Amino acid sequence: MNNIKLYCILIALLLCFGCSNTKYLPEGDMLYVGGEVKVEDSSLSRSDRKALANELKTLIRPRPNRGFLGLRPRLWVYNIAGEPKKEKGFRYWLRNKVGEPPVLFSQVDSDYNADVLQNRVENKGYFKARTSADSTSRNRRAKALYTVRPGRQYTIRNVIFPSDSAATPLDSAIATLQRRSRLKPGSPYDLDVIKAERERIDQRLKNRGYFYFSPDYILVQVDSTVGNRQADLFVKVKEETPQHARQVYRINKITIYPNYNLTNAQDTLQKPQATQQYKDFTIVDPDATFRPIIYDRTLFFHKGDIYSRRDHDLSLNRLVNLGTFKFVKNSFRLADTLSPSLDVYYYLTPLPKKSIRVELLAKTNSANFNGSEININWSNRNTFRAAELLTLTGFGGVEIQVSGQNKGYNVYRVGGEASLVWPRFITPIKIADSSAFVPRTKAMVNYEYQNRARLYSLNSFRSQFGYLWKNNPRVEQQLNVIDVNYVSPSRVTEEYLQRIDSLPALGKVIEKQLIFGPTYSYTYTNTMRKRERHTFYYKASLDAAGTLAGLLTGADAKGGDTKELFGVPFSQFLKTEHDFRHYLRLGRDSQLASRIIVGVGMPYGNSTELPFIRQFFIGGVNSIRAFRARAIGPGTFNPDVGGDTFLPDQSGDLKLELNTEYRAKLFSVVHGALFVDAGNIWLWNENPEKPGGRFSGDFYKELAVGTGAGLRIDVTFLVLRLDLAFPLRKPWLPEQDRWVLDQVDFGSKTWRKDNLVFNIAIGYPF
Repeated sequence: MNNIKLYCILIALLLCFGCSNTKYLPEGDMLYVGGEVKVEDSSLSRSDRKALANELKTLIRPRPNRGFLGLRPRLWVYNIAGEPKKEKGFRYWLRNKVGEPPVLFSQVDSDYNADVLQNRVENKGYFKARTSADSTSRNRRAKALYTVRPGRQYTIRNVIFPSDSAATPLDSAIATLQRRSRLKPGSPYDLDVIKAERERIDQRLKNRGYFYFSPDYILVQVDSTVGNRQADLFVKVKEETPQHARQVYRINKITIYPNYNLTNAQDTLQKPQATQQYKDFTIVDPDATFRPIIYDRTLFFHKGDIYSRRDHDLSLNRLVNLGTFKFVKNSFRLADTLSPSLDVYYYLTPLPKKSIRVELLAKTNSANFNGSEININWSNRNTFRAAELLTLTGFGGVEIQVSGQNKGYNVYRVGGEASLVWPRFITPIKIADSSAFVPRTKAMVNYEYQNRARLYSLNSFRSQFGYLWKNNPRVEQQLNVIDVNYVSPSRVTEEYLQRIDSLPALGKVIEKQLIFGPTYSYTYTNTMRKRERHTFYYKASLDAAGTLAGLLTGADAKGGDTKELFGVPFSQFLKTEHDFRHYLRLGRDSQLASRIIVGVGMPYGNSTELPFIRQFFIGGVNSIRAFRARAIGPGTFNPDVGGDTFLPDQSGDLKLELNTEYRAKLFSVVHGALFVDAGNIWLWNENPEKPGGRFSGDFYKELAVGTGAGLRIDVTFLVLRLDLAFPLRKPWLPEQDRWVLDQVDFGSKTWRKDNLVFNIAIGYPF
């Protein structure tokens, strides 16, 4: 009966949207529902015809009203809102912000679109193409139809560059660039490739000192009369290219203004000031704000060097990447020398040396904890006059459950952190670095006191020393050669001790923990390329704790020989985690986001399990959203927790998580999502206190699965996320009963209470 009602509602919506979107149209006009391109040519394969048609379709203008499953809800909202009486208020907002005006067929210039398509196919080498336009209409809806008959595509027969023994040095330089040319004999003729080749030649020449050269000085002549639908391409320098663009320039003087002020720039430059000569640099810094060493590590130019655009860009990028200067710019001027030379000037406007920032955050999670946190950060951006960054942070926060089983077990946090970052590698061995990003050395000390009301309190100390560097905008790496973490309980209540009697695994949380060893992480992402159809994010981490100490002491926890340092058993394990994400762009405002996380922690030597603070957890607002945070696993284990006590966190040594989410813009800043999450955690070794928790070959039968839908309010600088999810598979049930799809009953209050999980969060889950 419920399904019949749902079908009736859907049919009613279809009729509602369909009828109302045309009755508001101007008399004699029709609603434009889009254009189609048909490529007719038997010489092209079916896939090539389809690819060409899809490419041409993107050029058609205007675009029709955005739709979803054949409906146009934004147009429907525009129509029902009516004409507002004033330019404000709810109706105005509904019509102009949520709604979308109709795209009328009278706005379509079919002849212009046909000319655009004709021009594009000719630029792709279909020199004898023919294009025509037509249209169809029905029920006051019109569609434009374009037919393209391209004929056979012209290919490149020969590419002729200047000879190596050319008359001018510029021609000879261009001749040496032919080997990596994008113009290949046998390839289809493509004007975009020709333009890209001109840009490539210009870039290579600028790296060889041709400062004033331009892509416009390159001429690619096309001879399409050689027969058999082929063309010869002749790469030349235009005869009208000026002399200064034909010369190679060297660097002469290098002058740096590290306290350049934009408000009184002329006074800064014209006023006589004391200068300092450091190697090849003339530094105008009478107050000695910065030590000259920072320029030696950021500027790639030296006197006498041939100008290079690569060194030009690297120098600017590294100056910006220091994080010390608000504005960075440079200029090149012809030097007063006999040979072609350039004087270089760098104008650097520093940020305030010291600053303080206060952050107040609100937090919530699927365990029904709500709270806030305050952070106070004090920074010194030039601590030792070489762009070192000193940061002192104090923080405090509270998480409270207003209703639910964890009510009264509030979490309070307070602590501080001090970090110092040097914009260089501090090592006994000098390491050369030529990337656009300044490498960094970081030292950090952190302390946190956490009080879990009615349960326990923990003191946590952590110190790190390591290196951070970026090879390019897509790859970032971090190596901590020293990473020490010490956790010690300061208070344990009688209630918690009683719970340990029934759940001995809870004792791991309050044990003293000493973890030390190197850690490493590698991150790759190209998600900044918004126009790419496929983008990726990948992060891998490696944690090797207690390896050397375990070998030296001969620790063997399985054999009962546990070793201690300073009276505390140290942890010994290897842990690696891999987070891979793929984003598939489906349209202008929709994408399919997927993620897989694989984590493996192998305790050995002095440990039988990973320490609690380094174990894996699963479930919650950024994980499997249909389950409470840290509530799943390990394996099929399910603690028998009564309704009169707190819910313990579950942890494991191995983790597998899979997520996929369809995201689409609904209107304005409101986006919708449909998602499915799956995963679980497991133990490396058998633990009698957690039966069913060990990893086995049947791990795929123990995955928890959940699904749901959500809304995202995306206002660029902030994303508010609302998700409603429910479980499809519960791994702790008997194997034949784990799928619970047949139990889904939104009409049941009991089912909703036990299964529906509402999440409020900031930002996307991945």
